[in-house]
Amino acid sequence: MTALDNATPRPAVRIPFPVVDEVARHCLQDEEPETVHIEVHLPGPLDPPRLRKAFTEALRRHPRILMREAPGPWYRRRYEWELTEEPDVEVVGFPAPGRDALEDARTRALTQAPPLSLSPPVRLEAVSVPNGTVLFLTINHTALDGPACLRVLATAAELYGGRDNSPAAPPTRAAEAVPPAEATPSHWTPPARVAPGTPDPSPGNGMLVTDLPLPHRPKGAPYTVNDQLMVTTALTLAHWNREHGARPRPLRITMPVDDRPRDTTMPMGNGTRLVEVPFSPAELTTQDMPALLRRTARRTRALKSLPRPQLGHGAALLTAPVVPVRWRAALTRTLRRAAAPWTSTTLLSNIGRIPYPLDFGEEAGRAHAVWFSAPARMPRGLTVTTASTAGRLHLALRWSRTLLGPGDGAHLRDLFEHYLHTTEVPR
Repeated sequence: MTALDNATPRPAVRIPFPVVDEVARHCLQDEEPETVHIEVHLPGPLDPPRLRKAFTEALRRHPRILMREAPGPWYRRRYEWELTEEPDVEVVGFPAPGRDALEDARTRALTQAPPLSLSPPVRLEAVSVPNGTVLFLTINHTALDGPACLRVLATAAELYGGRDNSPAAPPTRAAEAVPPAEATPSHWTPPARVAPGTPDPSPGNGMLVTDLPLPHRPKGAPYTVNDQLMVTTALTLAHWNREHGARPRPLRITMPVDDRPRDTTMPMGNGTRLVEVPFSPAELTTQDMPALLRRTARRTRALKSLPRPQLGHGAALLTAPVVPVRWRAALTRTLRRAAAPWTSTTLLSNIGRIPYPLDFGEEAGRAHAVWFSAPARMPRGLTVTTASTAGRLHLALRWSRTLLGPGDGAHLRDLFEHYLHTTEVPR
């Protein structure tokens, strides 16, 4: 018998749920799983054993992702993550190729969340298509977000292809003074809701992905592409609501802000903080687009500069471990329903330029398209997620089927494309 046979197993490391994770855990719904979907298109084939080995090793190099929800008594005051040394399940899958393989993988990404009870709460599928391979990374959003898991995928690409997948340097921008606060619609005013379209009878989320040209922006413009996307989203929804007879109301668009580094030191988990960008009905016109873009830029800069907890001070107070977590869960769900009229109109998550090459080597090649999508549970019912790769803008619209149908998604895409073009104005 060796010393290893007699070794006492090390106790598992446990980490209390952060505020974001706990609130998400309280509000889980089987009808609309909280998944994040990442879709990476490669020009060539991947070798299954080699990919499985590379991704498993990437998980080990980012050990915070190897976690599962720890069991506990009903009276416990916190949920806890239990870190594991190895995955509990096989994470990488290879669905059979076929005519519907791509759409089937997208459907699974929206309807089948990796369980929190098994480590890690992510799933990677490699789908063979006629023009290469599509990787689908599905994430349980209670535990992790898209940028963190993209970092893990970049590590896997480097291990698989042997090529450097370090992040590109972020764009440098001149330091600017924080603009003064300006008059905006009150946060006590319930914002506009996305007007119902032609919903599907089945619950869950629907999704549409498309790629568009990156919007032109004059050199030295006082706004960013993110500001153009914010204006585009606001104009699109204002147009949609007018078409559907909704009374004009202020729009509020939730925008995730991510300050984490993109290198191997990037913290895993849900690391973004949420801010809300307001728009009054009167300003959502194309009559003076340069002025609208400048106002939006001032608002987004001011919001990004404000120190704020990820979900606000109220959420931090709500998750204080002073009573059993089950009691807090019931209170959180009640308050969420009561606050539904004040929930923002939609969420715009702009990942920006993908910072990693996602280069899987000579045969598989480098990613030429990357899509993300965020959950679209009611009362928002619609999320807009964008990323740019290889000089193209990759747009994902995701909606609650109780609000919209596929035809509605196609119309919203057309409106988005139209208004994106209107933001391309000379300085």
